[in-house]
Amino acid sequence: MNRGGTRRSRRAGGGGDGAAAPRPPVLSVVVPTYNEAAVLEAFHRRLAAVLDALGEGAEVVYVDDGSRDLTPALLERLWARDARVVVVELSRNFGKEVALSAGLHHARGDAVVVIDADLQDPPELIPRLIAPWRERGVDVVYAQRTARPGESWPKRLTARLFYALMQHVGRVHIPPDTGDFRLLSRRAVDALSQYPEQHRFMKGLFTWIGFDQEAVPYQREPRHAGRSKWSYLKLINLAIEGLTSFTAAPLRFASVLGLAIAFLAFLDGLWIIYKTLRHGDPVQGYPSLMTAVLFLGGVQLTAIGILGEYLGRIFHETKQRPLYHVKRHRPAGAVDRPLPSGVEHAAAVD
Repeated sequence: MNRGGTRRSRRAGGGGDGAAAPRPPVLSVVVPTYNEAAVLEAFHRRLAAVLDALGEGAEVVYVDDGSRDLTPALLERLWARDARVVVVELSRNFGKEVALSAGLHHARGDAVVVIDADLQDPPELIPRLIAPWRERGVDVVYAQRTARPGESWPKRLTARLFYALMQHVGRVHIPPDTGDFRLLSRRAVDALSQYPEQHRFMKGLFTWIGFDQEAVPYQREPRHAGRSKWSYLKLINLAIEGLTSFTAAPLRFASVLGLAIAFLAFLDGLWIIYKTLRHGDPVQGYPSLMTAVLFLGGVQLTAIGILGEYLGRIFHETKQRPLYHVKRHRPAGAVDRPLPSGVEHAAAVD
């Protein structure tokens, strides 16, 4: 009997009178995808080998974030071939942070592993992530990179600067050289589901929830195939998202800078008055006046821009729109956990 037949009979049995509901899987693996057709088959082959070796109930929740290549078709094929696969197809591209949240909302496991499909994070590390959770009850086990081959030096430098900045001004301690690759306990996943905010910086939220957290070092691999979806502009936007989501330091910086400039201008004004009364010093020329005006204008526009970033986020949050919409949901079993309020859940499609 093929996997598709097994899947349909299992659903039918779960809905019959007196039939025992299937137990939730021990492990869920959440994989957000966007135009990953070049690497998806290789990724699932390696992930399936790891799950087979674990020998426990597991599911793989693939979230298609509005892909425009053959990713949806490949996910359909994986769903028909492997009874552990769940496919959540979003109605459009909402961004990786939202796609990751959608995967966590649909994951049913006692523990949930988050991993990208580009094979830079090796699925073979998953057993090492599971060990602290199983042996000591650690709620968050994150993979920490010891090396980043295949990445350019500007990207490594800017990443190091961002983590250093977050350590100094952020309200949460985000471990350096840490991405989304990690294991979350059911308690941690349920805590994350209580955050309805639109502007989501998941690396910060993973730390914000607290609980016991532990690092597992590993060497990151170069991308297996395809190209990275993260341009420098998107990385800058993500960094701004992280800063404005977890600290008001930019606003304080603008305030302190404005006070400092006002104080210096006041001292300079006193000095000009003194020189004029004492020595009859003539008024300074046009170049110095223009320099001061342009400098102060730039500072004011910067401060207004910082204020606008925060006001824009308040504007989006007050609209209280759903975080995402599901176009199609292919479940692996008959029993689903209830989704958080405000999330539209499309009917399961067989």
